[in-house]
Amino acid sequence: MSGLKDYVNTRVGDHREQIEYHVREILKLIGEDVEREGLIETPARVTRMYEEIFAGYEVDPRDVLGVTFEENHEELVIVKDIVYYSQCEHHMAPFFGKAHIGYIPSGRIAGLSKLARLVEAVTRRLQVQERITSQIADIMEEVLQPKGVMVVVEGEHLCMCSRGVKKPGSKTVTSAVRGSFRKDAASRAEFLSLIKE
Repeated sequence: MSGLKDYVNTRVGDHREQIEYHVREILKLIGEDVEREGLIETPARVTRMYEEIFAGYEVDPRDVLGVTFEENHEELVIVKDIVYYSQCEHHMAPFFGKAHIGYIPSGRIAGLSKLARLVEAVTRRLQVQERITSQIADIMEEVLQPKGVMVVVEGEHLCMCSRGVKKPGSKTVTSAVRGSFRKDAASRAEFLSLIKE
């Protein structure tokens, strides 16, 4: 959990015994023997996993961008192929993929690693891909106040691949466009061509 490694989900930690109890009860309800060797430690393992995969609840994503820098750069900045893992809020099933963020600064830039941390802060919670995409763009716009922001998120959703319609390999692509990217087709095209390289 590189970007949020300093954060532990204390909400989960504060309720460890309750979560373990409920995981154990779910295992019983689906017909499992919670005393068999392979499942004895499962409730504790699930709770520790929740601390990690829901660490985003402990962070204000706006704070993750941290210190910004004054820089007279007014051309496109892109960080692409930021791998993320999240949990679908409808089925609590994993989804994962890549996020691509581009912005045109208006005097302030963020450290490049901060953009990856922003993605982690937004995705390490129950989510839907559409909201992830919009939140990243909105936070970038709010904190950096760039001339324009464009975000594209690709995702593979296990709730669609392993259950329901069962279409493995299908990908969902969402985008959010803010500021100058809305009006400037050339900037949008440049961003899209660069993230495909």
